[in-house]
Amino acid sequence: MNRKFVLLIISLTLSAGSVLAQKYFTKTGTINFTAGTALEDIDANNKSVTCVFDAATGQIEFAILIKGFEFKRGLMQEHFNENYLESDKYPKSTFKGKFDVSKINFTKDGDYATVVKGTLEIHNVKREIEVPGMFKVDKGVISSTSTFKILLADYKIEIPGAVKDKISPTVEIQVSCDYKLLK
Repeated sequence: MNRKFVLLIISLTLSAGSVLAQKYFTKTGTINFTAGTALEDIDANNKSVTCVFDAATGQIEFAILIKGFEFKRGLMQEHFNENYLESDKYPKSTFKGKFDVSKINFTKDGDYATVVKGTLEIHNVKREIEVPGMFKVDKGVISSTSTFKILLADYKIEIPGAVKDKISPTVEIQVSCDYKLLK
């Protein structure tokens, strides 16, 4: 299923936009999140994030499989998938957005701050968000990072009363990707 999902994202992205545009791709991006409180450390990471962006238009798309998140403790991972994100019912999360390419020179080494605006879908809920991002060009290699926060309630993710003190209503998300030219 994962391979079909990646191929679908690639084909959809290739069919939209300019034929001459430079597209960059990764399927090994990472997303880390922290949702703990003083009573409990809760963090997880997903190292199989798919992302495609078009350097000519600024269009960018991310896709992740929810079950790809790994926790330090198996029970946390089980609760995350079964009770909170319901990953059998809602197996993926996506982001489709755009950034201002005029502020980034993908052919010159440097760090380029940007703002990415788009639609984040989690738990079958879509919301418009605007997040800071950073592109880095180093000897022709392009990478990007972003750190932002979301509210669980915005995505209809309910936390049972018994664990409300252990799970933060606000989640910090860190995204990191290293890209290759899509040929």
